[in-house]
Amino acid sequence: MTAQQGSLAPLTTPAVSSGTLYAALGVLSFSFSFPGTMWALDGFGPWSAIGVRGVLAALIAAAALLLTRAPLPARGDWPALAVVAGGCAVGFPLLTTLALQTSSTANSAVVIGALPMATAVFSAVLTRRSPSKVFWAAAGVGAATVIVYTLSQNHGRPTVADLYLFGALLVCAAGYAQGGRLSARMPGWRVIAWGVVLAAPVNLAVALWALPHEPVHLTAKAVVGMAYIAGISQFGGFVVWYKGMGLIGVARASQLQLAQPLLTLVWAVLLLGEHITWAVPLTAAIVLTCIVTTQRARTS
Repeated sequence: MTAQQGSLAPLTTPAVSSGTLYAALGVLSFSFSFPGTMWALDGFGPWSAIGVRGVLAALIAAAALLLTRAPLPARGDWPALAVVAGGCAVGFPLLTTLALQTSSTANSAVVIGALPMATAVFSAVLTRRSPSKVFWAAAGVGAATVIVYTLSQNHGRPTVADLYLFGALLVCAAGYAQGGRLSARMPGWRVIAWGVVLAAPVNLAVALWALPHEPVHLTAKAVVGMAYIAGISQFGGFVVWYKGMGLIGVARASQLQLAQPLLTLVWAVLLLGEHITWAVPLTAAIVLTCIVTTQRARTS
């Protein structure tokens, strides 16, 4: 059975079950990204944080590729890998880090709230296969619920940070969709490994330019935050995320990410001292219902 066929199988099949687990682990890993970035910014300037995380992730990825003697990707895969590099290894870290300069972690979660829908749209365009009406209805309700909640944290007023977040949403969705498509025929860890290696020259240039201009204070929070966003947010989380997408399909895996902003809000309370309201459990109940629905909906 091919990966595409596996994405149409019932939820109870082994492939879907394991794929859902991998994708869920990816979502859990990514849910710490915004708090981790905030911690990194405790000791690094925004541009330094962007460049250093990319360089460190590239070193980890290059070591993994060398140790496993991974073959070079096929010529036809390089354009898709360039989209992964530009969207997931450069664009998303850049735009979200800049947004977090003036936006709270809770408000920034609006990116993740709309990301599953955007990823499903990109995937539908790439594969020319449209999910069912039930899928789109549940995904739309889930995305709208999360967006309404997160925007309410900023009283619904768009800011420059929101523009950064909107741009991050688009480039990351494109990277997810292309990466998930590649993961159907290439191990997921190699997809993101080649992506971050391909983005290394850009991130290295940013780091070399920024470090002399932005003072660095290596506090415990800054070191832990940088280690997390470089090792997990930029590489490790993508390993399990792309593997999950390769097993159950991009559209379904992307809907698991509806839970990510809610998880991020929990970590924001526990790690950053932010406060949440009664709307959080209500939003969680609606979103989890949407996730169950999308996971059970068949692709037409």
